[in-house]
Amino acid sequence: MPMPMPAPASPSLPDQLDVAGALLALLNDTTTEPRPDMQLEALTLAVAADLPVLLWGEPGIGKTAALTQLAETLDLPLTTVIASVHEPSDFSGLPVIGSDPAEQGVPMAPPDWAVRLVRAGRGLLFLDELSTAPPAVQAALLRLVLERRIGALKLPPGVRIVAAANPRSSAADGWELSPPLANRFVHLQWTHDHEVVVRGLGGTWPRADLPRLDPQRLPEAVDFARRAVCGLLAARPKLVHQLPNNETRRGGPWPSPRSWDMALRLIAFASAAGSTRDVLSLLVRGTVGDGPGLELLASLDRMDLPDPEVLLADPEAAVLPERGDLRQAVLDGVVAAVRTRPEKSRWDAAWTLLVRAMETGAPDLVVVPATTLAALRRDEWDVPAAIERLAGAVSLSRRADRAADRTPGGRAAVKAGR
Repeated sequence: MPMPMPAPASPSLPDQLDVAGALLALLNDTTTEPRPDMQLEALTLAVAADLPVLLWGEPGIGKTAALTQLAETLDLPLTTVIASVHEPSDFSGLPVIGSDPAEQGVPMAPPDWAVRLVRAGRGLLFLDELSTAPPAVQAALLRLVLERRIGALKLPPGVRIVAAANPRSSAADGWELSPPLANRFVHLQWTHDHEVVVRGLGGTWPRADLPRLDPQRLPEAVDFARRAVCGLLAARPKLVHQLPNNETRRGGPWPSPRSWDMALRLIAFASAAGSTRDVLSLLVRGTVGDGPGLELLASLDRMDLPDPEVLLADPEAAVLPERGDLRQAVLDGVVAAVRTRPEKSRWDAAWTLLVRAMETGAPDLVVVPATTLAALRRDEWDVPAAIERLAGAVSLSRRADRAADRTPGGRAAVKAGR
């Protein structure tokens, strides 16, 4: 009877781990592609401006991954501290009693991660799960975020601070941020992009080009930022400090002298980097809140509008804004300039500008400025030929408005159609 053949030896446990390691290597073998990322650009500018940043987002949407990518790109060592699992003394320092406390005092010893950051001289400190840290820990973090001190140790200028938090609705045992701590951060809402996630899981993750500051634009950027913030606060003094009444809103961005100073700095950095208005909107609204932030953005738009006197001096070469609200503001400014100094040549130039506006944009935008400008005519002024070119648009707009008035809900429909 033939002897049975021995069964092949089963792979040993180390062999299986080697196979698992090979599989993991294949899963981690991904590529990147360039892709604009407004969130990452805003985060980078705030970090470059040496302002503490707080990323708000649901769990698992890539806040930590974004910080890791940013640290690698900036060549900064990343130090992660889970705020919710620490005691207040971990941030204020532990008392160390020496041989003669009466003479030498009791120094506050910093934690080991702070010592490592000081020795490195630079780094990115990531304070995770900030919204689940109890109020006592948040109070201890105030000095770290504002003065960059931990016990008797001061963090070097090369260290940047970024925190992350989950909304209270999705945070385990979450707390609202205290107003003093919240007002020390630039708040950025962190969301995921469906297309980015799908392509990333398929093996291609995005690679954002980080903004670069233009050395030639630094003085101009500082002047622009100061004029923007000071101009708005001079006109709206109530915006200087507004502590929200709602507890939830107090834990987010709100206007104060400190946060306006942060907004000014961010406007200067965004201007020097040539960032888009969308990126600037994220930064400004994340510093002083949505309402004051939108007012500041509107003020910035008006600062970029052409000077009415320049337009009146050479109306044929005038370049008007594309956006309807900005174009309307320019035309109103031109008519106001003529009203301030009514002269026949300026009156004629304004009509030429209105014709250009009608030919290059929505005709209904010229109706109100044309009506106001016509009322400024002096008896001795001849009617310019340009008025004939506007008569059709003005008449048509008025007939449409009269028809809308006769129809229930019609005026809203006409305006929506415009």
